[in-house]
Amino acid sequence: MLKPILRTLLLASLAWLPLAQAADAPVEGVHYVAVDVGPWAPQPGRIEVVEVFGYTCPHCAHFEPQLQAWRRKLPQDVHLETVPAAFGGQWNAWARVYFATEKLGLTARTHQAVFDALHREGSLPRNATAQELETFFAAYGVSGEGLRAALADPQTEEKLRRSAQYLRAAGLEGTPTLLVNGRWRVLGGSFDEILRTTDWLVARERAARRAPTSR
Repeated sequence: MLKPILRTLLLASLAWLPLAQAADAPVEGVHYVAVDVGPWAPQPGRIEVVEVFGYTCPHCAHFEPQLQAWRRKLPQDVHLETVPAAFGGQWNAWARVYFATEKLGLTARTHQAVFDALHREGSLPRNATAQELETFFAAYGVSGEGLRAALADPQTEEKLRRSAQYLRAAGLEGTPTLLVNGRWRVLGGSFDEILRTTDWLVARERAARRAPTSR
């Protein structure tokens, strides 16, 4: 007599499992909001996650190691793009630095180093002069002339304009912020929550791509 009862109880508990999972799912308007900006750098067949950051933002500096650890575990169909926030003023000055290092092919070596110099070592002030920037990047083999050329390059100017437009279109007001496929802006009270919601949205985008289309 016990076995049928136990089986009934087990089935009943399993029946509640999808409801519990659904209850734990991120909620639109609470954990994410819909946007319509499109991918920053679309790659065919891949889902894009954009991180919008600022070098002088302490939250971005704290998030960076966790974000990079998350990045290393991404599946092949997901790519992370990094976009500096061009909110104006000092934000633009450091966004220009990022785009210049990107043009010089240095971001893999200098991205974390700039965060460290600003927030841990104090070797770069937030209002760094041209000479201070040249001295810093000289350690990475960049001449002063090369850095100045990259900072003033028309492509750098264009990316700054594009970043400002992108942020306005996404309704973005702070950093760090993650955007999924240019369709979802992630909200959250902690870095862990932000990354969990991002993973969920990525899975949702993947499922939508695999779903059969109606004729």
